[in-house]
Amino acid sequence: MTSVPHIPFTEGEAVLDWIGLTDALVAGHTLPKAEIGDTFLYRDPDTLLSRAAWIDGMGMAVKTATVFPGNPGRGAPMINGGVNLYSDADGTLQAIIDFHLVTKWKTAGDSLLAARKLARPDSRHILIVGAGTVGRALHDAYSAIFPDAHFQIWNRTRDNALTMAAERPMLSVADDLEQAVRKADIVTSATMSTEPLIRGDWLRPGQHIDLIGAYRPDMREVDDAALLKSRVFVDSFDTTVGHIGEVKIPLEAGTIQRDHLLADYYDLHAFERTPEDITLFKNGGGAHLDLMTSRYILDRWIAS
Repeated sequence: MTSVPHIPFTEGEAVLDWIGLTDALVAGHTLPKAEIGDTFLYRDPDTLLSRAAWIDGMGMAVKTATVFPGNPGRGAPMINGGVNLYSDADGTLQAIIDFHLVTKWKTAGDSLLAARKLARPDSRHILIVGAGTVGRALHDAYSAIFPDAHFQIWNRTRDNALTMAAERPMLSVADDLEQAVRKADIVTSATMSTEPLIRGDWLRPGQHIDLIGAYRPDMREVDDAALLKSRVFVDSFDTTVGHIGEVKIPLEAGTIQRDHLLADYYDLHAFERTPEDITLFKNGGGAHLDLMTSRYILDRWIAS
């Protein structure tokens, strides 16, 4: 009986490549749309979350996370989990992959694909808003296609920005968010904000804005003016429209119309810009991207 590989975080990450992942996401979006299902189980204050996806021609993945808020007080991580990847041909289990590995590479790779399509290739100033785990992943990802760029980090709590900057070369702390946004060629934001942080009045032609943080219906990272000034794209209409405040709130208010969202990844040829455009991308995530990323991770693991 063939053993099923378990791919841990550090060993798995060592064989991965950001540009290779974005190529895999492009290929994944040439296949039929995924069938997706989410389940939540609760035992206050703990949560078991599972997200499943099946893409015909690629296979199936079930990504499960346990969220135990009391764990840090016991010296254990709050979030744990894994991804089970199954064969499309016969449904057999092909791999068990670390939850954090899939989540990191899926989330940042999702945004990186949009930047490859929409950001100006000569972008040299990149601002990261939010000095958390995702902010660090975004620095890793964007460095792969903009290796000569200067990065700045802005965070509500400056000490956290200083800590992140101390960990990484070519990264400095921005003290004034408005000034940093005005200067940046690319702004990538991953915060937990429910009120807009980034103002359309600060934006200038040629910029690319990448939004990751607002994932609930009540959350936003940019204001209406930013949306109205921008050519707006999303990773998936199915996981953003009606679900995420960044687009749900202005759509329901009539601030923007549905056709203001120009395309998602199933229409990648429409991801284009002129040099003077402001482009804005909303990263909504989704189990289908977890599946595409998991398949890429397993392929690279086998090849190595």
